[in-house]
Amino acid sequence: MKRIYLFYPFLTMSSIVFFSCGEKKEGTKQTGESDIIPVKIAAISSLSLPDTINATGLVTTENTAQYSFKIGGVITKIYVEEGRFFHKGDLLATLNATEIGAGLSQSNLNAEKAQRDYNRAVSLYKDSVYTLEQLQNTKTALDIAERGKEAVAFNERYSRIYAAADGFVTQKVANEGEVVGAGSPVLLINEAAGNSNYLLKVGVTDREWAAINLGQKGTVILDGYPGQAFDAFVFRKSQASDRAAGAFQVELKITLHNTQPAVGMFGKAVIHTKKADNVVVIPYDALVEVDGDNAFVFTPAGSNSVKRRPVVLSGFDNHQAYVLSGISNTDTIVVSNSAFLNEQSIIKITR
Repeated sequence: MKRIYLFYPFLTMSSIVFFSCGEKKEGTKQTGESDIIPVKIAAISSLSLPDTINATGLVTTENTAQYSFKIGGVITKIYVEEGRFFHKGDLLATLNATEIGAGLSQSNLNAEKAQRDYNRAVSLYKDSVYTLEQLQNTKTALDIAERGKEAVAFNERYSRIYAAADGFVTQKVANEGEVVGAGSPVLLINEAAGNSNYLLKVGVTDREWAAINLGQKGTVILDGYPGQAFDAFVFRKSQASDRAAGAFQVELKITLHNTQPAVGMFGKAVIHTKKADNVVVIPYDALVEVDGDNAFVFTPAGSNSVKRRPVVLSGFDNHQAYVLSGISNTDTIVVSNSAFLNEQSIIKITR
């Protein structure tokens, strides 16, 4: 009985150790398989992009202005309405002349009195009644009165607004009967000599801005005139970015012939830069961590690992991205499950 009693504990302990080891090995094997990420890879192709830049913008004119009175007063008459064309020299608006006329009359009277005082002082000086200093003081008073008269006459001329160039009214800011201050806008205008100075103002990226030069040819299509293409050329490019739009402004002068579009009309431009880019084409889904023109992609490194590589982008379309640098057309690239990868990932390539 004692021998049987001593043998069973040994057998029981051995069985527990054996089954425990078996369960531990099986669990380790399952965890390793779950860490493998299946991915698909694809070959990379190259492409030579055309030497053109596409941009969109709004129609405007070469020059814009805010017409205002030099002095304040009450508006008597505005002779133009919004959208009305005018010619250089046309009278556009006037102020009430009552106060202005009174000021001009007063300045004339002051100048006449100063002239009489000076003439009297000259006679008295010849008779040795006035001193030289008194004569000089009256001459100074006369000069001050004359300059005051000129200033009032100058202001009187600018109590009326005349057109400085051919153009049209885009907005009437003030109306008849309103009191306006000196320099307050009354009319917003666009200068337009016929239809020879209409522009399309477009926004471009910094790389596109660097590729554009003055005088480069282009084509403009306006939404208001579908199917009709207008010749254009780069007329002006800004030297600073537009803070509101976050882009650089480029202006194309449009050859319109007999067409006269409205300011603010939407248009599309194609600019011929004569600078073609050789780029690598990859699927858009292959990109990770896109930030402006910079992004990352994964390429296979051996049979079961990947390498994370930075790339510089040239642009996008609906399904593809164009890469300027970072990879070559001899590489292959991971095109699925890229968001779940890092350089420590174990992959399984499926085709």
